Amino acid sequence: MKFIHTADVHWGMTPDSNKPWSRERAQAIKDTFTQIITKARDLEVDFLFIAGDLFHRQPLQRDLKELNYLFSTIPSVHVVIIAGNHDRIRSNSVLNSFSWCPNVTYFMKEDLESVYFDDCNLEVHGFSYHSPEIYENRIDHLEVPADNRIHVLMAHGGDSSHLPFDKSALASSGFSYIALGHIHKPEVLLDSKAAYPGSPEPLDKTEVGEHGVYYGEISPFTKKVESLKFLPLCKSQYIPLAVNITTHTTNVELELKISQVIKGRGPQNIYRFRIRGMRDPETEFDLENLTSKFRISEIVDESEPQYDFSALFAEHPSDMIGFYIRALQKPDMSPVEKKALYYGIHALLHTTDERS
Repeated sequence: MKFIHTADVHWGMTPDSNKPWSRERAQAIKDTFTQIITKARDLEVDFLFIAGDLFHRQPLQRDLKELNYLFSTIPSVHVVIIAGNHDRIRSNSVLNSFSWCPNVTYFMKEDLESVYFDDCNLEVHGFSYHSPEIYENRIDHLEVPADNRIHVLMAHGGDSSHLPFDKSALASSGFSYIALGHIHKPEVLLDSKAAYPGSPEPLDKTEVGEHGVYYGEISPFTKKVESLKFLPLCKSQYIPLAVNITTHTTNVELELKISQVIKGRGPQNIYRFRIRGMRDPETEFDLENLTSKFRISEIVDESEPQYDFSALFAEHPSDMIGFYIRALQKPDMSPVEKKALYYGIHALLHTTDERS
């Protein structure tokens, strides 16, 4: 029995909503989900498990129609869905009256239920969110009946306010596979008995690395996962990088360095840069210019001006500059104390220049 496991698609979300590329990121979520459907067809899987937060918010009728069409293009694949905390079932939800195509099973209840698929001798267990949080542990006490079926559990959560559970207790539950959602980073648990696929597309700057889905196979004889492989699918990655500078680095050189890094890593990706090192005290980097030219979600200047405090103190032993250095400079200064010293000296030197 072959399957694809995905979760946390967040269809309808607009990542980086304040950035020029936000509309492209919103479309990427939909395009990557379409790619998942294509993978399910090309790999001839039996099941597509969607473990919560398929939608970023309450779906509209048009959202359901779009996805229902995609599911109709893979009629031989059983699509099984649970709702997560973002797309939880509400009394006025259009999900309550929507008619899915025959190959789709949507667990609508907030209590555990199951559906048996006799063509694969597989029973899927799951439930959906009806509230924003679930504080109680509902799953790690479950036991699979001895009925010679393959049993799969679908659940969305894993933190203190969203279905907390004990991983070690879950390991002995007897499920062939546990399809989890809610954590946006891919992770395999319990010796491939359970996994978080993460979000197919990264949704904010903290979600670094590859994103995609899990493709697995369960033996009909042993009822165990024989293989579980991560398939990268995302169109963009968030990449955090540091750029080292020296006292000779100029704005033009910094821009060239960053453009070369982006060219090498891929202009489709989104970057977080930290500028590190010692710079010329007279140099101020034009960060706004850099962010206007590239897909940079954040750029932080952690560089420090290379002042010769000994020489400055010798030159200004009895004025405000010398007093400031004597008052603030000390061994093992914290980053905040260093900034206070650098910014203060910078301001005092410029004040002195203006008065001379």
